[in-house]
Amino acid sequence: MIHARFARLISIRRPLLAVLGGALAVAACSGSPASPVPSAAIGPTAAGSPASTACPTSQPPALPAGETRTVTIETAKGTFVIKVEANLSPIAAGNFVALASCGFYDGVVFHRIVPGFVIQGGDPRGDGTGGPGYSIKDEPVTATYGRGTVAMARTSAPDSVGSQFFIVLDDAARQALASYNTYQIIGTVTSGMDVVDAIAAMPNSGPPDNKALDPVAMIRVSVSNP
Repeated sequence: MIHARFARLISIRRPLLAVLGGALAVAACSGSPASPVPSAAIGPTAAGSPASTACPTSQPPALPAGETRTVTIETAKGTFVIKVEANLSPIAAGNFVALASCGFYDGVVFHRIVPGFVIQGGDPRGDGTGGPGYSIKDEPVTATYGRGTVAMARTSAPDSVGSQFFIVLDDAARQALASYNTYQIIGTVTSGMDVVDAIAAMPNSGPPDNKALDPVAMIRVSVSNP
């Protein structure tokens, strides 16, 4: 029952949540809608514009093997911290860190909320159809999805990851996400999951799009080593 519900929510053909059939389909990047799962996928649909001239305009270097970065995201609901690990998905991790470092995510909102499943953000357009203007190469998913997992949204097309990402809210989402197993995992929320939960508790439009009605913005995103 849970699996069916998630599957329907995640394949968002337009934005990032296109992952599970509608909810997690994050269209990554280049201009087409993203849709990871059912109809509420976790992926973007169209490419957006880089936040600044310092931001990458094509796939940035992978994060070197064995390295980690600490990404701190400040919001009006509080601050949470993500540990990004190169060994999970070096290309996707390097891409996320590069975008966070150049200020791309500053001011960008969490545009999608699927209670009990995920929150999704990273689209400069704020509607789930945008990205950084490029996409990156796919990588195998070797870790397990669970509460606090941070992964990249995408469409059903190969190499469609851009800037959109999602945070898993509950271990119960594992089965639905694993059934697709295409969302590159880049790290884990190490502190501030209460803040993520507060964002997830904000009003949304309901299935299938689960659009945030009062979207919470990432005020400032900073990167430190480690």
